[in-house]
Amino acid sequence: MLDLATVKVHLRVDGDEEDALIAGYIEAATAHVEQHCDRKLVETDPVEPEQMGLTGDVKQAVLLLVGHWYANREAVAVGGLTAVPLAVDRLLWYRKRF
Repeated sequence: MLDLATVKVHLRVDGDEEDALIAGYIEAATAHVEQHCDRKLVETDPVEPEQMGLTGDVKQAVLLLVGHWYANREAVAVGGLTAVPLAVDRLLWYRKRF
C-alpha cells in the first residue's frame, strides 16, 4: 500500500536500520484501517461495497498511525484509556461502514 520511502520521509528517518520495524507498522496500520472501516483497502477504484480506495485521507490516517506507533512504542494512556490519535478517527469517520 504505502511504500517504505514515503513513510520514512513522514517519520524523518534517513537510515535503513529500522526498515523492518517500520514495515511492520505499515502493515499493522493498514490492517487497523481496514478493521476500523470494515472494508478492504484496494489501490484501484473500489468495485465492491466492502472495498475502499487508498485515497489521500486514508493514506494520511495510515501515516499518522505509523508515526504515532513509531514515536510511542508502548501504549499511550489518556484518562485511563488507551487511545489512537483523534485525527485518525476523524479521517476515517466517513469511510466507516455501519
